[in-house]
Amino acid sequence: MKEFTLEELSEYNGKNGKIYIVYDGQVYDVSESYMWEDGTHQGLHDSGRDLTQEMDEAPHGPEIFKDFPVIGTLKK
Repeated sequence: MKEFTLEELSEYNGKNGKIYIVYDGQVYDVSESYMWEDGTHQGLHDSGRDLTQEMDEAPHGPEIFKDFPVIGTLKK
């Protein structure tokens, strides 16, 4: 699996086709989700970022990511 830096991850913000987000060190490809259209989730969360802390305020838990492929990890 690829290790992504935050800088590399920022390139996958939906403007270049692919949409990646990070939760708990895992990089998920959410490109196929209609909930991430144009790289933004309901106008509240931008892709290409680590959303671990923002998940504390979400109306759902991390189980939502089970349907999306893990394509890498976030480099520490």
